[in-house]
Amino acid sequence: MNEVIARINELAKKAKAEGLTEDELKERDELRGIYLASIRQNLRAQLDNTYIVTPDGKKHKLKS
Repeated sequence: MNEVIARINELAKKAKAEGLTEDELKERDELRGIYLASIRQNLRAQLDNTYIVTPDGKKHKLKS
């Protein structure tokens, strides 16, 4: 994932400096999609392992 973020940052710097070619725009969009999918997957995993603890000490899983 670090490589994806690094490449996104490289393309962002280049876009500000001189602009991107069509191929670079497509690559940027694909990388952003990969990055967003990773964030969504991590958030789902975190929420799947989240519990609400009631005042009486009972744990309840979050409902989707």
